[in-house]
Amino acid sequence: MDSLTLYVAYAFVGTGVYLIARMFFHQEEQRSAKQLLGEESEDRKASNAVIKYSRPFFSRYVVPTVRGMKIDPYRKVLKRKLIAAGMSDEFTPDELFSFKLFLIIGAPLFIGGVNYGGDFGIPLWILPAFSVVGFYYPDLMLSGATKARQRKVMRAMPCIGDLLALSTEAGLDFLGAIGKVVEKARPSPLVEEFDQVLKEIKVGSSRADALQEMAIRLNMQEISSFVAILISADQMGASIGKVLRQQSEQIRTQRFLAGEKEGAKASQKIMMPMFLFILPAIMLTIFGPFGLSMMNSGGPGF
Repeated sequence: MDSLTLYVAYAFVGTGVYLIARMFFHQEEQRSAKQLLGEESEDRKASNAVIKYSRPFFSRYVVPTVRGMKIDPYRKVLKRKLIAAGMSDEFTPDELFSFKLFLIIGAPLFIGGVNYGGDFGIPLWILPAFSVVGFYYPDLMLSGATKARQRKVMRAMPCIGDLLALSTEAGLDFLGAIGKVVEKARPSPLVEEFDQVLKEIKVGSSRADALQEMAIRLNMQEISSFVAILISADQMGASIGKVLRQQSEQIRTQRFLAGEKEGAKASQKIMMPMFLFILPAIMLTIFGPFGLSMMNSGGPGF
């Protein structure tokens, strides 16, 4: 009876090893085929070291599982976030979700290994908290990339508006002006978005729809207002060059006011460090010599 139980256990273990090995090699064949077709590559752009060194693991072992999940609404949300952050060439929605799932296990394992190797004294009960940090790390990364991209768009917007106005006043139509800006302007996220607008118009989208899609991708109030005014001017037959100049001046004014607001905030934020660090140093510099002279002369209180 004991021998029969042992053989049955061996049979179950062998079957499990066979199924796992078969699944592993099947996934490897699929991944190799997709790499040959150019659909998947582990050598794509990586904005930081975490993505670079994690990609071989989550792209091999997690992405195939995520592709089978019925999460289409969540895929649309992730795709919109990737486009707004300018990272659509770095991740697909499935890869981003796989990256989040991988970090649930990968983050505590990495921190635990570093803690064990370096003897930093991190308690083991804290390690599960890094699973939560790992899961939300890609969201924080996307949020930071989106804000940085929006700042670049705001910096480039007045100059792009002036170039568009000059081009239209020189005799080009609006699409020709966009093409000239894309060709001549300094590379920036806004230039990339205008290039995408031209591509969408060439494949059949209307001018209004292409501009509205650009506003949705950038998700900025300034761009939304800019696009709405352009569409209204185009539909009413107004001078687009004049509208573009007015918008450029308005954006410059907004940037100037935003700079003044940040300067006012900085003067308030500096008060606490000044009281904690600068004022004690000044007091020590002023009254230190008097205290030392009184100590040396045996004055009152010393």
